[in-house]
Order: sequence, then structure tokens, then C-alpha cells
Amino acid sequence: MVRTLVPSTSPYASVIGFSRAVRVGNHVSVAGTAPIGDHGETIGIDDPEAQTRQCLEIIKAALTQAGASLQDVVRTRTLLTRIEDWEQVAKVRGEYFKDIRPVDTVMEVSRFINPEWVVEIEVDAIVSGH
Repeated sequence: MVRTLVPSTSPYASVIGFSRAVRVGNHVSVAGTAPIGDHGETIGIDDPEAQTRQCLEIIKAALTQAGASLQDVVRTRTLLTRIEDWEQVAKVRGEYFKDIRPVDTVMEVSRFINPEWVVEIEVDAIVSGH
């Protein structure tokens, strides 16, 4: 089976050795995605909604590069450094997934590599050929 790698623009990608997404067959996994801007800066410092939107836009672009779309997403995982942010994050997630309705797990973590990040999101998709 062909393995397609979608490169990450994260400043940590080359150090850690990861891709933004990997597609094998009709399955696409998108790595934990942080709210990083085009120049490596954090988008929406201390703003869970802005950070969530940035994460989801990066994910959307990675899915497109992998030949998938948000419609193909079957699972999301939302990691928060402050569990009390879940409602703000869920509101933005709902803007993207309210009709798609993939399964989701929300969990609190102690921290991320960059302390400015309050959220990371990862997704799994199965390309259905809609």
C-alpha cells in the first residue's frame, strides 16, 4: 500500500521527525496539531477559541493535501492544558464538525512543548470517496 506523507511546517517536525499527516490507503492520521502560524509563532496566545480555530485550519489543509476533507473525519482528540477551556474549544469544534459528528475525546494534559499553547488537536479520517 502507498504511504503518503504530508509535511509539517512546525519548527519541531524535523527535530522530532514527524509528518503533519500520513495517508495509507483510505486512512489518514493527522498529528497533534498546535496553534502555530506561518512563521512559527503561536496564534491566539491565551485564547482557546483562536487557538482551536488555528489548529482546525491547519488540520483542514493537511487533510486536503492528503486527498481527504473534514467530511472524512471519524475521530478527533482534543488535548487541553486547562480543562475549564473545554466549552470554548467545543464551541469552535462544533463550527467545523456539527454536521459531520465524528467521535471525540477531550482530555487535560499538564503542558505542551510550547507553554503558550493551551490546545492541540489530532484527527483520524477515512476517505470515503464522497
